[in-house]
Amino acid sequence: MIKNFRAPIGWGVALAAATAVTVTVGATTGGPPNPMPADPQTRPTAGQEKEPRTEPQATEHRRIASSVLGRDLKFTLTALRSRTDPFAASVRLQVFTFRNGAWRESDRALVGEVDAWFWFPLTGRHAVCEFSTAGTEPAPVAVSLLITPSIGCSPTENFRIENGQIIPA
Repeated sequence: MIKNFRAPIGWGVALAAATAVTVTVGATTGGPPNPMPADPQTRPTAGQEKEPRTEPQATEHRRIASSVLGRDLKFTLTALRSRTDPFAASVRLQVFTFRNGAWRESDRALVGEVDAWFWFPLTGRHAVCEFSTAGTEPAPVAVSLLITPSIGCSPTENFRIENGQIIPA
């Protein structure tokens, strides 16, 4: 009686296992192939581009810090998401002067290298470790940003602003 009781259970397990294998094999072999990327990521060789790129062509940007000094000088830090790597970003420092009743950009520069930062830490909480500005002439600007939560903050990059122009210090 015990042999007859175990036999149907054994066949039930074998049938369930065979069905699972069939479903798994069908799922891995069927379906459409992976689509080709719409924009192949070709990298030009040295000297092929007409002009050297100074900033990435960003698809998304987010202001991460801003500072206004008096009524005539404004600084912004903007994260620029990379088009080639969704996890990479660049950071742009912009200087604006107030003329004729409006803020007008007088200069811009990259903080660090192109796509040298990570997008998510830059656009998350506590992204700016240090952003100090002063209204003296030349105006000093110090920037330190979060690399990742586990690594911590970047070394401070210093700039000075003379007549609305950014000069690395």
